[in-house]
Amino acid sequence: MIIGLTGSIASGKSTVAKMLKEYNIPIVDADLVARQVVEPGTETLRKIAEAFGADVISENGEMDRAKVGSIIFHDESKRKVLNDIIHPAIRAEMLRQRDEYVTNGEKTVIMDIPLLFESKLQHYVEKILVVSVDEETQLKRLMERNQLSEEDAKARIRSQLPLSVKEQGADAVINNNGTIEDAKIQLERILREWNVI
Repeated sequence: MIIGLTGSIASGKSTVAKMLKEYNIPIVDADLVARQVVEPGTETLRKIAEAFGADVISENGEMDRAKVGSIIFHDESKRKVLNDIIHPAIRAEMLRQRDEYVTNGEKTVIMDIPLLFESKLQHYVEKILVVSVDEETQLKRLMERNQLSEEDAKARIRSQLPLSVKEQGADAVINNNGTIEDAKIQLERILREWNVI
């Protein structure tokens, strides 16, 4: 079974991902893959240098994120160029990792994809688990975690699909307003229902 794990900023998805590791279920982490595909020497990094110039690669061979960020931040067309290079590479690598786990006999694989719905990747998975919180809790956690003003935190939350929309597309929802222990109990119940454990 391929399970898609998603949530929104400050919903606690990473906390639930850590809990899943305790069950020894392999996890394909989209954020980690996004870093792997632009490591020094990769084809993706070569394409980025071709598109934006050699000076976006720092002396140690890594992508200069600040330089790339400043190029794409104010230019929608350049952001699209970057996304058109990076996104296919991320998707290909995520599927490669997923399929490798399955080939090696894993019965369950988690695909941890923060923007699962935004990127329309539901077809990559068989079940979708959404980690959700109410808006008030989300705002409070985000402001505390990232030292943001209320206005900045709200802007970041608005840049993603509302959790209420994600919940509608979910096969199961972990309500993460309470304690970590509460979330753990909900996760265990869902994994039992899905015959994962």
